[in-house]
Amino acid sequence: MQFTSYRSGLDARLAVVDGDDVIDLNRLIPEVPADARRALLAGVDLVAAGRRAIELAGPADRQPRAGLALAPVVPEPGKTVCLGLNYYDHAAESGREKPVYPWFFLRSTTSLLAHGEVAARPLVSDKLDWEAELAVVIGKRARHVKRENALDCVFGYAAFNDISVRDYQKRTPQWTIGKNFDRTGALGPVMVSADELPPGAVGLRIQSRLNGQVMQDANTRDMIWDVAETIALLSECLTLEPGDVIAMGTPAGVGQARTPPVWMKHGDTIEVDIEGVGLLVNTIEDEVQP
Repeated sequence: MQFTSYRSGLDARLAVVDGDDVIDLNRLIPEVPADARRALLAGVDLVAAGRRAIELAGPADRQPRAGLALAPVVPEPGKTVCLGLNYYDHAAESGREKPVYPWFFLRSTTSLLAHGEVAARPLVSDKLDWEAELAVVIGKRARHVKRENALDCVFGYAAFNDISVRDYQKRTPQWTIGKNFDRTGALGPVMVSADELPPGAVGLRIQSRLNGQVMQDANTRDMIWDVAETIALLSECLTLEPGDVIAMGTPAGVGQARTPPVWMKHGDTIEVDIEGVGLLVNTIEDEVQP
């Protein structure tokens, strides 16, 4: 089952997707919290709620997906944990051997944006790069879980673009600053429940396309650390909570590794397409001087 978050005034509201329509869960089933993170934290069975909402919905309860202003599928994750160098080919094109432990870093909520929103090329840099990634949405609390049980903690999956400001990323040994510019972490357009995909979302084709040209073309089976192992490793250190997001790293084909490098510029369109998960599309817009 697919879910999305859309904007209603200042709020982001959780909806189930039914064909070309979306149905606001909270409006039909008031006991379901109105936003994705709160619904997951409350332990709501969203798949059951989605089925019920589809059954109850009349014409007035449906909104067309086309033209709807979306929010990131989880608008305000408790934390967004990202992996660097999690595909063998990307590690190689970056001039590094396979890491012995995942390169983790965090993204802030202010860095996130939705499908269809413009991503910002910052005033201070023109070295804006793409990274097509699979995102994992946590559905159950995870602390000291074993790999064999880790997928029980996953609610679903989404597409993610870990847009990176490369010169700032390289200014320090920690990647945080280059990964947290405003409007650079695209998440959406839908969140697909885990039961709709292979366990751990293994074996899915993942692509990025810049202005229609394929830049990355790989498969999620090529990850160094898969979803289950990543959750187990993270849960050794911290508590993963419902509504947290893990971005699983990117394959080879990023702009900085090309000769000459390719950077996204004003007016470009960047797509992340993951088999069975969705097509995430954003355009690039130069940041305006405040």
